[in-house]
Order: sequence, then C-alpha cells, then structure tokens
Amino acid sequence: MAFVGKKFPDLNVDAMNEMGDTFKVNVLEEAVKNKKKVVLFWYPKDFTFVCPTELHAFQAAAAEFEKRNTIVIGASCDTPEVHFAWLNVEKDNGGIEGVTYPILADTNRNLASTLGILDVTNETYNEETGVVTVDGDNVTYRATYIIDEDGVVQHESINNMPLGRNVDEYLRIVDALTHVQKFGEVCPANWEEGKDAMNANRDGVSSYLASH
Repeated sequence: MAFVGKKFPDLNVDAMNEMGDTFKVNVLEEAVKNKKKVVLFWYPKDFTFVCPTELHAFQAAAAEFEKRNTIVIGASCDTPEVHFAWLNVEKDNGGIEGVTYPILADTNRNLASTLGILDVTNETYNEETGVVTVDGDNVTYRATYIIDEDGVVQHESINNMPLGRNVDEYLRIVDALTHVQKFGEVCPANWEEGKDAMNANRDGVSSYLASH
C-alpha cells in the first residue's frame, strides 16, 4: 500500500542511539512536533554487507540534511541490543561506529508490516488451517520515506536487497519539496537547487520546454 499523500502511521517504536540509550520514537510526531522534515530509511539487517555502506552514507550527509531542517532516522527489525553491538564495531571492521542518528528497532515488525515493506517471498499459506507462515528472518526491503512538517509522506521508494541507495537523491528531493513549499512551483525532471522550476499549467510547461 502506497503512503504517498497520506499521514505517516502513528506508531511508537523502540530505538537506539550511539550512547546505548533505548527510547521510543514516533516518526509522525518527530515531524509534526518539531516542524521538521524526516528522512526514514529502512535496511534489511545489522551486521550485513550493503547496509553499513548506506548507514555511513547517511551519516556523511547528516549535516546537509540538518541544514535543510530534516531529521535522519534509520530502521530495521533488529533488536536495540544488536543495534548497539553494531554501533560499537569499527567502520574498518564492517561496523557502524560513528553513526549518530537514531535507529529504530522494529522487533515486533508492527511498523514494517503496516508499511508493507517486509520481504515475504518465502510466505506459505496452509489451505486447511488458513495460517500464513514466513520462513527466514522476515526482514525489510530498502524502503525510504520523506515526510513533511505536517506528517504527510511526500516520497516513498523501495529497493531490493542488493541495490544500495544514492543519498544525494534524497537531498535533491528534500530541496525540491522545499522549493515547492516556498514558491508554489513544480520541479521538472532532473531539477536541482538553483535550476529553473515551472508553473503547473499549460503555459508553464510550454515555456519551460521551449527554453530547455
């Protein structure tokens, strides 16, 4: 189920930070109460391979997101304790030491299930009992959400397990969203900060295409 244009689910989830603190995070409240945009990115599992490259990439861009009034939150279905263990492994050894943003520990999979981002490729249905079971770890895909200051999802994307994300694209989308909010224009294909946007009407698109 797509959540674009809808409020992000109002759910509290356990989280862990680099200090070893366990606390509750409600992504919707983080956006609305703080009047900030939120970039929430899910990754399949701690102590894996593509995942640490993404966590470090988001950390490297954390200051750029902060400049844009945007909070970064990571998430997986691992426990807070496993998150903390990984946070204490050096980068050179495949760990995520140095990551400072909170990481959700959706161990009961309530939020991931609500979002519909769990890998259920090994799902089986028992016709006699009507019970659905899932083999394996039941991890999430690489799902990414950009949520505005009103708690509305403005962007949603999902990558399969082997496909790492380009963090610069999420900075670009935050820039585009901010431009739309500020100027009321729409952002055409390949738009970047400082480039021409356009009015959302026939004259606007005609003028834009004529000059580009």
